[in-house]
Amino acid sequence: MKLTSRFRRLLQRPGSIDLGPYEKLTTAVSEAEDSLQDLTDEELTEVVTEMRTTGGLEEGDQIEFLALAREAGRRAIGERAFDGQIVGALALLQGRIVEMATGEGKTLAGAFAAAGYAIGGRRVQVMAVNDYLAQRDSEWMGPVYELLGVTVSHIGQASTPEERRAAYQADVCYAPVSELGFDVLRDRLVDDVADRVTVKPDVALVDEADSVLIDEARVPLVLAGATRTEELDDDVVALVRTLRAGIDYEIDGDGRTVALTDKGTDKVEEHLDGINLYDEENLDRLTQINVALHAEVLLRRDVDYLVRDGKVSLINNNRGRIAKLQRWPDGLQAAVEAKEAVPVSDSGEVLDSITVQALVSSYPTLCGMTGTAVVVGEQLQEFYKVEVAVVPPNKPNIRVDEPDRLYLTVAQKNKALVEHIAEVHETGRPILIGTHSVEESEQLSDLLEAAEVPHVVLNAKNDAEEAAIIAEAGVPGTVTVSTQMAGRGTDIRLGGRDESHDKDRALELGGLYVIGTGLHASSRLDDQLRGRAGRQGDPGGSLFFASLADELVTRYSVTSGLRPSPDQNGRLTDRKAIGTLEHAQRVADGANAELHRTTWSYHRLTGQQRAILLDTREKVLTEDLAAERLAELAKERYDELVEEFDEETVKAAARKIALHHLDRKWTDHLAYLADLREGIHLRSLAGGIVHMKPIDEFNKSAIASFDTLVADAWKEAAETFKEAEITAEGLDEEASGVPRPTATWTYLVNDNPFGTEADRILGRLRNAIKPESGAQAEEIPAELFDQDDLPEELRDLDDDELPEELREADDDKKDIKD
Repeated sequence: MKLTSRFRRLLQRPGSIDLGPYEKLTTAVSEAEDSLQDLTDEELTEVVTEMRTTGGLEEGDQIEFLALAREAGRRAIGERAFDGQIVGALALLQGRIVEMATGEGKTLAGAFAAAGYAIGGRRVQVMAVNDYLAQRDSEWMGPVYELLGVTVSHIGQASTPEERRAAYQADVCYAPVSELGFDVLRDRLVDDVADRVTVKPDVALVDEADSVLIDEARVPLVLAGATRTEELDDDVVALVRTLRAGIDYEIDGDGRTVALTDKGTDKVEEHLDGINLYDEENLDRLTQINVALHAEVLLRRDVDYLVRDGKVSLINNNRGRIAKLQRWPDGLQAAVEAKEAVPVSDSGEVLDSITVQALVSSYPTLCGMTGTAVVVGEQLQEFYKVEVAVVPPNKPNIRVDEPDRLYLTVAQKNKALVEHIAEVHETGRPILIGTHSVEESEQLSDLLEAAEVPHVVLNAKNDAEEAAIIAEAGVPGTVTVSTQMAGRGTDIRLGGRDESHDKDRALELGGLYVIGTGLHASSRLDDQLRGRAGRQGDPGGSLFFASLADELVTRYSVTSGLRPSPDQNGRLTDRKAIGTLEHAQRVADGANAELHRTTWSYHRLTGQQRAILLDTREKVLTEDLAAERLAELAKERYDELVEEFDEETVKAAARKIALHHLDRKWTDHLAYLADLREGIHLRSLAGGIVHMKPIDEFNKSAIASFDTLVADAWKEAAETFKEAEITAEGLDEEASGVPRPTATWTYLVNDNPFGTEADRILGRLRNAIKPESGAQAEEIPAELFDQDDLPEELRDLDDDELPEELREADDDKKDIKD
């Protein structure tokens, strides 16, 4: 097994499957296609309708259906599917994750597969990464579905409950994965079956599968309910702004957390009339100071959030877009609002949460498509038990990927970057530039303006204009600066949307030229950005610029000890410097994979407990369990109410009271688990002979907390029932102390605030070798450091004690030697 795994890594095809059987079936599809030419549209629809079944399509039926689907695509939207698209559709129908390069027609292949599942009696939800793509693809493929007799719909953030309910009833529904998750969370809290909008999960077809299943899986989807407004005192905000880095507070090596020093604590306490911040009665004030400091120091405007229309809007780091209806938890939202002097919005408490992995795993059938699945093939197998099918391009890829250019400092990198852009622009070749943040895109825009290079900018501030901007990125003479282009999912054609703007000239100039302003934390995202050029056999090129002061390097590698030898422009070409860049990306990839594992390990038990509670809640909602239990626990009151009112009124009141207390107990349990999670890592530092694993300690405490949850909920429901205000019109929820939340929204949660074990080790190493002078990030001490060796702190550890991400990096070295 180890040998097989190593060969897979060497071949860069972990878990990929043999396409031979699919290619044979594709030949049969092509043979069956000729007989369909003479069918009218009505006859084609009728033939497909007659194929409908409830047990899924057999292999022979799949061949016939895909021949009909290919003909429907040709008639409805003028696109006859390539053989590669048919292979992709077959693999999707077999529950695979399909890798197809950008521009190879994943959308049509996905539509064929979704329709095939629907004809087989299955209900399909196509998970997109955002509203725009969900709407675009459902409308674009609509005529194909219609000709095949399959109903299609889409959901977005602005969809009303009525629109959502209708959309879920369609054979195929396109929706952002987050909206699907939030609808599931909201449905879990309804107190009337009629208020539900979702349907039973069946088939999940995931677009941009690696982004959704791997990147998005690190951030749990959370539903919160309004409680009270939290406002920071003005003096706290003003005080925090006077604190000095390195003197009054320190930031950890990874930039994840910030804490007051002893000097800082003394300064704050003196300013607050000599109070002791750590006295129990001052806990709220200490919390305010901490969140205000976090907001002031760690969260950056135009990187982590935008301020527009008098509101703070979060930026989704994976997509470079505004994260609508999302907020930070635990007073941090209010702290950022105070920092930016905008009105403070209501606070909230977590009502329920679900991870993307748990959401997707609830579907009996999972399949998906993306341009970069092989790199995360092992993770897809580990977390979702799905295999990858790599479909070769319809035409060979002739894009030229130039070696990365590495510079000593950010300033030197930017100077070379702008000069290169200006030089290429002079030729007229279309250029697409990928940046990592809104701030970076606007800084680059200023530099390009100064260099008199005309350009357009696409970032979270104008993402509504996305389609129009990206559609023209392949026109000669165009320079497009985009934030997180890797996740935007929009096709770029040479010559523009309709290929009518000097396409031939664009071809002569070498096609679209993609430039990255820095490497991503995952090489997979770099590949996605590169993949914007060279679609369908077109020429194209790509080049990435980087520096040793980029966040990727400063966060995930130890540069101290390098003896860099830059040329007069600051460019580095020596092996060790370039190796540092590659090493940082490998560690970042490993850290993100470990974060996914950590997220899942901590949420797995919570999900099981939620399932137990939901079973009871479902019986309360759909049966008379509440009335039966409360009639036992408060018999006198129950009989009295039945005599005074009709029994259905009492049953309805009992149901609402029971649901409130079950939900209330779950909310309290989640709050307890959140507090437990924040401090659980400290137990691993307790010492002694037995090493206490945080996850084991977490599970032990979580189980103990949950043991009596349902029983306690029934007891409290009985107490409420005895005193409840019930009239002929039903239960007065407010007067009875069981009100529903006045509003709900979603939180954006960092699920691993303390980092992985490797994060902490690397952070300590960075602090240990940091010069006393407090050198700037771009200054590199000239001490000898052997990049090929593990840090000394790790040398005494056995292989199985190494952090997972570092162990994998070390294994790679051993594989090469072997």
